[in-house]
Amino acid sequence: MRLIMPFILFSLCFCLSAYGSEKMSLHLEKLVGNLGVVWGMDFIDDQRLIFTERDGWLGVLDLNGNKVSWLQGLPEVHAQGQGGLLDVAVPPDFRKNSWLYFTYSKPGLLQAQTALARAKLGEDSVTDWQDLLVGDSASLRNIHFGSRIAFDGKGHVFFSIGDRGLRSPAQDLSNHIGTIIRLNMDGSVPEDNPFVGNSQARDEIWSYGHRNPQGLFYDSVSGKLWEIEHGPRGGDEINLIEKGKNYGWPIVSQGQEYFADIDVGVKHKNGMQEPAKVYIPSIAPSDLLLYRGGEFKAWQGSLLTGALKLRHLNRVELDEKLQAVKETRYLQNIQQRIRSLAVDASGKIYIGTDAGDIYRLTGKHEK
Repeated sequence: MRLIMPFILFSLCFCLSAYGSEKMSLHLEKLVGNLGVVWGMDFIDDQRLIFTERDGWLGVLDLNGNKVSWLQGLPEVHAQGQGGLLDVAVPPDFRKNSWLYFTYSKPGLLQAQTALARAKLGEDSVTDWQDLLVGDSASLRNIHFGSRIAFDGKGHVFFSIGDRGLRSPAQDLSNHIGTIIRLNMDGSVPEDNPFVGNSQARDEIWSYGHRNPQGLFYDSVSGKLWEIEHGPRGGDEINLIEKGKNYGWPIVSQGQEYFADIDVGVKHKNGMQEPAKVYIPSIAPSDLLLYRGGEFKAWQGSLLTGALKLRHLNRVELDEKLQAVKETRYLQNIQQRIRSLAVDASGKIYIGTDAGDIYRLTGKHEK
């Protein structure tokens, strides 16, 4: 039984230029600490934030007092290397049926695989655990599991699977390695998925050629699905995900391999999608969202991601063609690997870190 006492450790204030003579103050408030790696977060309601710890714990932070309670009923997870209990997501129809969705590293005899599951939220546990898809993504390497979840509000769930460190299978449609998956909410395959009926491909695949996608966000306003993935040395990518498209890895990349000072492949290739943004050098991205909140009015329509290697909150402004035109970095001074993001109904931003802290970021515009 884990016990985290409620406390607010500190509050930081930053002053940033916004528009003209107007300045925006950022206020960072630490709500709770001493957790494990806070891998995924989402809001159950206005006052309850559910989060995963990568080593296999599921917690609920009550914002009335900042008290954490722990939920039982989870399966065994492969909590080794980059694996473990990964994302948690609250679907649009949660109030009707109490389903929560999870991705995790499912242990096997010798190898682990990225799995999508759902379970119902009870008072102090999750119940009726169902594995919706155990991805065909086994590897002896404990890296590049992915994995984020997104909903389109039209009865579909997306989730990402990394290349598991194997590289070339990300171009092979007969497995799930290096893909974005699209399913119906019950785990069945939508009839309009791009490879349904192709005997050489898995029906669940929506896009492929991805290295390690750790951010995924569906923007209900534009109807666009955004993804961010780790490149090798250099070459982290933000991608606009389209049905059936090939995003190139490992044939196309802007980065270099770790084991030699050589390019992975070519930078561009016909038939393979161009990223909306490339990070050189790498920031090691994590969670991703497109901000539509009211708290930071100047940030509306921007992409936000956490950075693990360079340890900051990364904001990317987009033009009318949805290409990145400007990048700004915040919160470098807390020197933490930002792993997960969530936004409440008022637009306040919640940040989970690998150091086991959860913060709330608020802002105010001043003349």
